[in-house]
Amino acid sequence: MPVSADMPIVRSALSMPGSNARALEKARGLACDCVIFDLEDAVAAESKAEARQMVAQTLAQGGLEPRHRVVRINPLDGAWGTDDLRALSRSPLDAILVPKVVSAEDVKAISGAMATAGFASHVSLWVMVETAASVLALERIARMARITPLGALVLGANDLSKDTGMIRTPGREALVPVLSQCVMAARAHGLLAIDSVLNAIGEDERLRAECRQGRQFGFDGKMLIHPSQIEAANEAFAPGEDELAEARAIVAAFDDPANAGKAVVTVNGQMAEELHRDEARALIARAEAIAAR
Repeated sequence: MPVSADMPIVRSALSMPGSNARALEKARGLACDCVIFDLEDAVAAESKAEARQMVAQTLAQGGLEPRHRVVRINPLDGAWGTDDLRALSRSPLDAILVPKVVSAEDVKAISGAMATAGFASHVSLWVMVETAASVLALERIARMARITPLGALVLGANDLSKDTGMIRTPGREALVPVLSQCVMAARAHGLLAIDSVLNAIGEDERLRAECRQGRQFGFDGKMLIHPSQIEAANEAFAPGEDELAEARAIVAAFDDPANAGKAVVTVNGQMAEELHRDEARALIARAEAIAAR
């Protein structure tokens, strides 16, 4: 299933600690497409309750649009996850991101918990893919989009490396099969696919290389941990000028009355079929949606 034109633009998904008041306020002025307020790994146990309240207050105050508003809660089988859901059920947000999801049954249970807590029907469920078990269950997890509000798969390479012993290198060689599987599962079921964070803040070339790699594999965007990473992600996951020029040429060729009824045309010396025309139109639509932001 190709990426739908009405899916949100999430080139840059910046994760911010829910316990950091300054960071929460700063979110309103950043150029990221998505803000993820983190109540899990970025918040110490003794600060969970306060962070939950701070995030709910930040969302209530508004001013975050058009950024996609997401909150990463704690696991529902732990001490804080259920309280997170209850506290956020009336907040103006777009998605709940849940860590440590390992099975389709987990997705169904979380969806039920969201309904019980009273979340609006438009609030999507995003899940972290960060364990060996979740990678092996990717297709079954993604298939739950048919009966739950599942909307995105978010790769969590840090926990996945810990769980599997994979060594993270600049080229992410060990992770390549997982990158492909994550995108395949997402595309098969109409979900967003968000690439993992890069911990190395300040390594601009490595960041840009990872963003390019993620785009090449088909990811919609990248999860980030620092505002300095936003520009690289926004650039990499947006159509480039050369891509747009080629796309417009393909669309124009098919629209040319001289090619009426043709299933194949030649554009700049390359064969283009109707599938290429459809891809070109989707690329142009994505560029227009980004420009409209």
